[in-house]
Amino acid sequence: MKSTGIVRRVDELGRIVLPIELRRTLDIAEKDALEIYVEESSIVLKKYEPACIFCDSAKNVSSYKGKNICAECLKELKA
Repeated sequence: MKSTGIVRRVDELGRIVLPIELRRTLDIAEKDALEIYVEESSIVLKKYEPACIFCDSAKNVSSYKGKNICAECLKELKA
């Protein structure tokens, strides 16, 4: 992992603020969803991108009845 040198404190509600420079660099906007992972003793935040329930692709994904499906899998299902 690469260190940014940025240190933030957790507030009384358990929140931290991601600096604007970091959000701009990683293209994270207000209201964007982030996935939270744990790797040993580290917390990893990743911008959430919906993925297809069949092939796990994140390209051309649309929602159908609350499930994410990519254009390729949708084409296969229609055939």
